[in-house]
Amino acid sequence: MSMNPFYTSHRIGQLILKRSALGFRRLIRWSPPPCERYADRVFFFLKGIIMQNVTLIGIDLGKHSFHVHAQDKNGNALLRKKFSRNQLTAFLSTCAASTVVMESCAGAHFMARHISQFGHQVKLISPQFVRPFVKSNKNDFIDAEAICEAASRPSMRFVTPRTEDQQAMSALHRVRDAIVRDRVKTTNQMHAFLLEFGISMPRGIAVIRRLAAVLEEHELPPYLARLLMRLHQHYAYLTEQIEELEQELKTHMADDDTAQRLLTIPGVGLITASLLATKLGDGKSYASSRDFAASTGLVPRQYSTGGKSTLMGISKRGDKNLRRLLVQCARAFMQRLEHNQGRLADWVKAQLSRHHSNVVACGLANKLARIAWSVTTHRTAFIQ
Repeated sequence: MSMNPFYTSHRIGQLILKRSALGFRRLIRWSPPPCERYADRVFFFLKGIIMQNVTLIGIDLGKHSFHVHAQDKNGNALLRKKFSRNQLTAFLSTCAASTVVMESCAGAHFMARHISQFGHQVKLISPQFVRPFVKSNKNDFIDAEAICEAASRPSMRFVTPRTEDQQAMSALHRVRDAIVRDRVKTTNQMHAFLLEFGISMPRGIAVIRRLAAVLEEHELPPYLARLLMRLHQHYAYLTEQIEELEQELKTHMADDDTAQRLLTIPGVGLITASLLATKLGDGKSYASSRDFAASTGLVPRQYSTGGKSTLMGISKRGDKNLRRLLVQCARAFMQRLEHNQGRLADWVKAQLSRHHSNVVACGLANKLARIAWSVTTHRTAFIQ
């Protein structure tokens, strides 16, 4: 019996469609996601192709994760990815040399030194200059993009990365300041406890020196007397810690030529000279002495509009601890003004004849900051 050719071809077509559908169902069935190692291999393979055109990389720093935004010379985004610390190191070590920009926040100076080892040019931007470039809502990738946008501005000002020695000395100063604040708190607490029982003591550390006599003269609850003696012992311990830290500063400054030259400036002592040497470095991060004085916040804050210039009080930008020390140095110089000679003393006397002593102190602090920059940059001691 012969078969109908049309029927035969129709059956064959049905079989083909059936098998195709079966294969398609097998093809689209669920499969597990690829492992992280496979995903990383695919990413780094594509990265080798894409990253050839990257010229600017913005990194939003975190404690454990880092968000990267990379773009070409025209500002086109080429990459957005979240990295761990080890992944970021592996990524940057294989990238072509480019400009890497970060905010100058916690850990930024270490990352700048670490990334520069791979041949990249690393720049740090103050977070206040990045904030205006954040578009609409905020997330880590948008922050990284804003860092790139801010870094692409020709007039942008950058922060010079610190060395390990500068960071270590900065930590020493912060620890000393914290201990000094704790010592002041301890003294104030002792004053307050005594005042609660009607014993008024003079300001300062007189309560420490006369505590034993005060406890003998006045009948205080035994438990309170023991607490006061415990605070007295804590005060002595804090004083000992401060003296040890200052001795470490002296030892470090003995080998620091810049700090020794800064000590020749009138009114500048051990703590101020050490902090100035830490902040200035070689002084080349500031274009002029005016720039350094402005960075300490010892210049008038300007609020001008409509062609009318208005100068207000000092801006108080930058490190307030350094600004406070410079003002204290200025006041120390003014207290011994009659024993000082030279052009600086003559300038202060002329200013005191026209302005209030507080205004002159801020002006002298500004001048001391500019002198410190000149001494550091030109590597010469101060000459009266």
